[in-house]
Amino acid sequence: MAADLAVLGARVRTLDPARPFADAIACQDGVVVAIGAEDVRRASDATTTVLDGTAATLTPGFVDGHQHLFQGAEITRGVDLAGVADFGELRARLAAARAQVGPEAWLLGHGVEYELFQGAPFDHERLAGVDGPGPMLLWAFDLHSCFANAAALRAAGVDGPREFGDAARIVCTADGRPTGELREWSAMNVVIDVVPAPSSEERRAWHVEALRAQNAVGLTAQHLMDGSPATADLLAALEADGDLTQRVWLHQYVYAHTGDDELDAMVATASRTGRLWRADGAKFMLDGVIDTGTAWMEQPDAFGDNTEPLWPDPETYSRRVAQLSAGGLRVATHAIGDRAVRHVLDTYAALPGGSRGRHRIEHIETAPDGIVARFAPEAVTASMQPVAMQWVQPDRSDPWSARLTPEQCDHGWRVGDLAAGGALVVLGSDWPVAHFDPRLGLYAARLRRGPEGAAPIGTTRPLTAEQALAGYTRNAWRAVGAAGGVLRPGWPADFVLWADDPVDCSPDALLGLPVLLTVVDGKIVHRADR
Repeated sequence: MAADLAVLGARVRTLDPARPFADAIACQDGVVVAIGAEDVRRASDATTTVLDGTAATLTPGFVDGHQHLFQGAEITRGVDLAGVADFGELRARLAAARAQVGPEAWLLGHGVEYELFQGAPFDHERLAGVDGPGPMLLWAFDLHSCFANAAALRAAGVDGPREFGDAARIVCTADGRPTGELREWSAMNVVIDVVPAPSSEERRAWHVEALRAQNAVGLTAQHLMDGSPATADLLAALEADGDLTQRVWLHQYVYAHTGDDELDAMVATASRTGRLWRADGAKFMLDGVIDTGTAWMEQPDAFGDNTEPLWPDPETYSRRVAQLSAGGLRVATHAIGDRAVRHVLDTYAALPGGSRGRHRIEHIETAPDGIVARFAPEAVTASMQPVAMQWVQPDRSDPWSARLTPEQCDHGWRVGDLAAGGALVVLGSDWPVAHFDPRLGLYAARLRRGPEGAAPIGTTRPLTAEQALAGYTRNAWRAVGAAGGVLRPGWPADFVLWADDPVDCSPDALLGLPVLLTVVDGKIVHRADR
């Protein structure tokens, strides 16, 4: 059979050591069947769709190594508060949003940055007069805290502190009055669960829109870091209707209170698969975030916080990991603090045969040399988001830096050191925490700062342009035990056509680099006018 699709004249950067570059590619039935103009011509006939890639560069498709697709599609429907710099601006934005949604409706927002509070605790009384009589719920940018007004607290029946099965908190004043700040998911869910749910039709439209928007910036796949057995049903339905335009590797979320029956259901779901999706991953969250003092560090931070794991009993976490690993699942663990990272490494090392390249740690925001040196020999993947450095200031005046020692700040996001030591480094966005555009991630990985940054963050090495590309392509496939992210005959036909080479162009040029074509499983999912 002839090829379905061919691209001629492009500079094809294959990431295949045996043939790093070519000038054409062809695919048939979702698989690359030819590389190089001569072989492509032999594989093509009059039925083949042939596209001109002259003066453009073609790379393997980009994979977001850590994302929350369905959460992001729904959370970002509220008012966008990213970049709001002071409480006056916040009040003005919320007043305008309240006028738009009406006095009694739920007012939802996202992207609130901790720096906005200038070190003072959040209290919903500071927003009185602009939040309206109706309920309000605002998401912190990192999804580790929410901020509710009095009406939202009443709707959820929150009138004081509560005990959860983990270290989540309903923050209260000394006399027990809830301030409206909800830290970590067990606490946040108390209010989230009473927010009116959108219709299934609305949800589906939002999910499809998010997938298409991500295709437009070169994303062909993602590691989905939250979900349940029901999420597998959602993926199957999207694929059946032709609306799943990315490959998805699902990691089902495990809470500290998740029981044995739920774990059994996850193991059963791990055997389910579609053409474009798999559900054989599990996601744990061992600690919180440094900014709010909920990470797990070796030593207390400057305010005496960041000393405890999110799981009250870390050994229970370790047992749960062993259960799911024995059930065939790949395990990803959120671990931001150095103590949390150490515990995860110890947990994986204690498994029969160790990690064997199957398991990974997410974020790893600060780590000393001894921890960094363990990743490669213990075959643990480092899944990281350098794009998060956009919220850190070189003068260390931001909430993250203010809690840490100078050495810990120096050792933030050590992607280059991990890669240089031989560790498998996977890059992602953590969307909706940061934007999913991989060009932003490439930029941050190469310069160790966000586009608005004045200087690199920390003192450790960045990734080279080639390493950053591998982090979004070949490494992301290796991390889930799949053959892909390299363009060679017989491998998946996922690729992106760029107006210029994302490796050779400058980091500044990356930010606006046009994406001309995105192909997933041999099918065009995005095509721009040239």
